[in-house]
Amino acid sequence: MTVTGGPKPKAVQVADALREDIKKMKPGDRLPSQRELIDRFGFASQTIQNGLAALRTEGLIVSAGNLGNFVSDGSAPNDHVRDDIKEIRSQIQALTERVAELESRSAPSGA
Repeated sequence: MTVTGGPKPKAVQVADALREDIKKMKPGDRLPSQRELIDRFGFASQTIQNGLAALRTEGLIVSAGNLGNFVSDGSAPNDHVRDDIKEIRSQIQALTERVAELESRSAPSGA
């Protein structure tokens, strides 16, 4: 079921706002620190990290560890990331099916 018109998840709000900021920045520009983003949005650290992770996945930013996050120069292998995500999803689906099969075999009969 798809819900439309509802409020966006907080991490999506963070990613959307930073996408707009990135449009005005140059490759190599540093994004605000996590602490600055927490202060700006008023969201928990994990929420900010999730928003940044979405932007990394899209190839818009790159992380330099403790140095922070920077606007990507576009050389990030976006297609490779998408392929990796598809492969991971495929593996998760296969594992889910295997777990379901094992659980059906071990279910007590006649309970």
